[in-house]
Amino acid sequence: MDFHTLLLFIHVTCFAAWFGTVLASLFLLKTLESRLTGSALRAGEDALLLREFIKRETKVADVAFIGVVLSGILLASFFHGWTLWVAVKSGLIVLQVSLTMGYIIRAIQPLSYPCTPEMFRNWYRLFAISLGMFALVLGVTFFLL
Repeated sequence: MDFHTLLLFIHVTCFAAWFGTVLASLFLLKTLESRLTGSALRAGEDALLLREFIKRETKVADVAFIGVVLSGILLASFFHGWTLWVAVKSGLIVLQVSLTMGYIIRAIQPLSYPCTPEMFRNWYRLFAISLGMFALVLGVTFFLL
């Protein structure tokens, strides 16, 4: 296996791991929704479970994101060059992280549990932003590059 293939493998694997952490969070939140929007008795335990999961999920997502960025930089530096399309992909990833983090700070961090179903929908809006940006990045990568 040559260096290019190895870097490409790392890049794709890290992107898939990053995407997987988002899906895992979505599935967990969907599972806990009725308990986090229900009685205060169960919501406290489940809120703690959610916080612990997010701490661990964030560590995995951070490592995967750093892997995507570093392998992407190495691929661009050594094999593909710094073309307009590399800049577009880089810009989309920066946009994705900015939108996601901004929405987390604005709408997710203030949540306390139990919350109303209307407030809990902020989680689904976050996933719509994140998964929509993943779809955009993949669409640009596979259909425009």
